[in-house]
Amino acid sequence: MNQHIITSPASGWDRPEPSEKFIAKHSADDVEIWRQLTGKVAAIASENGFGKSEVGRRMGMEVSTFSQWFSGAYLGRLETYNRMAEQWLHAFFEASDVVSNIRQSPLFINTRLSREIFDTLSWAQTTADMVMITVGAGMGKTMACRTYAATRPHVYHATITPHTKTVHGMLVELAAELEVKENNPARLTRAIGAKLGRIGGGSLLIVDEAQNLVDDAINQLRHFMDIYQCGIALVGNDEVYTRFGRSAGGPSYAQLKRRIGKRLNRAKPYLEDLQAYIAAWGITDPECVKFLTGIGLKGGALGQIDKTAKLAFMAAEGGGQPLSITHVKAAWQNRDVEEIA
Repeated sequence: MNQHIITSPASGWDRPEPSEKFIAKHSADDVEIWRQLTGKVAAIASENGFGKSEVGRRMGMEVSTFSQWFSGAYLGRLETYNRMAEQWLHAFFEASDVVSNIRQSPLFINTRLSREIFDTLSWAQTTADMVMITVGAGMGKTMACRTYAATRPHVYHATITPHTKTVHGMLVELAAELEVKENNPARLTRAIGAKLGRIGGGSLLIVDEAQNLVDDAINQLRHFMDIYQCGIALVGNDEVYTRFGRSAGGPSYAQLKRRIGKRLNRAKPYLEDLQAYIAAWGITDPECVKFLTGIGLKGGALGQIDKTAKLAFMAAEGGGQPLSITHVKAAWQNRDVEEIA
């Protein structure tokens, strides 16, 4: 007879009452262990929204077997499945301890560079202009753009990937960001433009990782600005701008060049921004600060500090020790990214 299995994430985790056959079949010790295990499993599953099929899969049990084991109806060798549940619980708690020892990255920090990015984005939004922000990797440009979009009305932040670099791919991505629902590709441009061209102006479209865009897609963004009077911010690495310096660029490059009202270009991080980021981690030891500052001056900037600090804190706190230069240097060495930094 087929048994109905409840698979909804938050249901079916009431403490089970074993059948009389189950109690008669197994030893009192095995049943007691089973009671303790099912209680722990139910608590973890309920707290994390796991369904029965998912928990069974994670334990390595067939779904039907797990359901019988958990409900107190399994009449096979109980010890085997108790052990599987015990091993899973041990691994789960061990993994939770590891995660709890990983420091979380600082939230948005109001650095000198972030203020410059905010000023540039504000210019584009206020004047319905096109701006270009080219900043080195790991210096916080994306976080600054996300924060600006989250704290300003009528600002949209879309990220371009190699898969959405074409005109159509970009339009689909913009439609998702702007919550534009239009199934007819021929009408997609107009629908997006209508959302951007709000009465009274003041809208801004931030296009992140813009170096991925093909030339026609960038030209389409120019069209949005010209027709719908919205601000456009092209954000990415230096390739976004250098492509306009090609001598064989043609008329479209000239049209784009003259429409760029402002450009923010920063290849290296400000020293004060590195120090502010290190301070946000709560690191004050002079040796640690000096070493992490040196790491931040390499390619990857704040991102390099972030990953190294996480690993260093994990090692220090896992050993019950305060963070020291030994932990920081060991973390940097263990990351083994010196040659690609």
